[in-house]
Amino acid sequence: MTTTSQQPDYTTDRKTELIDLHPPAADMEQLVRIGLNRCPRQLPAWFLYDEEGSRLFDRICEQPEYSLTRTEIALLDSSAPEIAAAIGEGVIVEFGAGSAQKVGPLLEAAHPAAYVALDISAEHLRKATTALQQRHPRVPMLGICCDHSTLSSLPEHPLLRKQRRIGFFPGSSLGNFEQDDAIRVLRQFKQLLNGGPLLLGLDQPKSKVRLEAAYNDAAGISAAFARNLLHRLNADLGANFDPQAFSYQAGWQAEQQRVQMALISRCDQVVRIAGERWSFQCDEPLITEYSLKYSPERAVALAQQAGWRWLRRWHDPEDDLSLHLLEPTD
Repeated sequence: MTTTSQQPDYTTDRKTELIDLHPPAADMEQLVRIGLNRCPRQLPAWFLYDEEGSRLFDRICEQPEYSLTRTEIALLDSSAPEIAAAIGEGVIVEFGAGSAQKVGPLLEAAHPAAYVALDISAEHLRKATTALQQRHPRVPMLGICCDHSTLSSLPEHPLLRKQRRIGFFPGSSLGNFEQDDAIRVLRQFKQLLNGGPLLLGLDQPKSKVRLEAAYNDAAGISAAFARNLLHRLNADLGANFDPQAFSYQAGWQAEQQRVQMALISRCDQVVRIAGERWSFQCDEPLITEYSLKYSPERAVALAQQAGWRWLRRWHDPEDDLSLHLLEPTD
């Protein structure tokens, strides 16, 4: 039997497919139990990113105090041709794509075989990839709604079949994981990329004043983002949190080189979640997320521990943020 090949039909009408692998509510309940039994209490950072949380995070990125997104976009704009030459050909797989604001320069410069976006918020992912597809109609796209930090394999799909995979993890999102978990996630990415390289964006340590301002903006968007976690638990798991019974706090912890963000109980209170009762003492924190900052040297060491070889670094003029190119050691 003979087959014939045709050139793909590249049009602005191309539709972006979405595969939904979002963890079910039962899994969320179990993660809540685990998180609330920790000391201090802490829930997975991806809980913050329902549709409303994703919208609020986009607004955080626009605040004058939060320079990370603007700095990284400018760095990608200026360095895209060099990065494209360094990463080579294949499918770009972006972990935690969010609004997919940063990958555009790479799509223009690298001309990938396809773009695959992974994110936890299905509706936000759908809107982001649809808008991106309109701007880059020649690049086939696929969205996968999932918790990329625990995904064991990418789903079977024609866009991924027999293609070299290039990982893209910008936004210093790896900083949301404590070091042991960050190493686990990087090892997980090595498996998902099947031998392909990883372009990793990491924010670097700065002054306490700058960092605390970035995560506690004057407009109160960061506080609203954190409190939205409680709204989500109320909506998705039948909880009865009073978001105003918690204050928001962001503080730089120099020893751990991280910003800790938390909701602080304003009083002694009892909260019901999925039929279970949980007591919070006055001033008790519920950690919503960490943001670890990595010097270039610390980033290299972390990559090596996770089985990656450091190849190259791009950075902004102020050396606030780095894009690290890694390849698996085996």
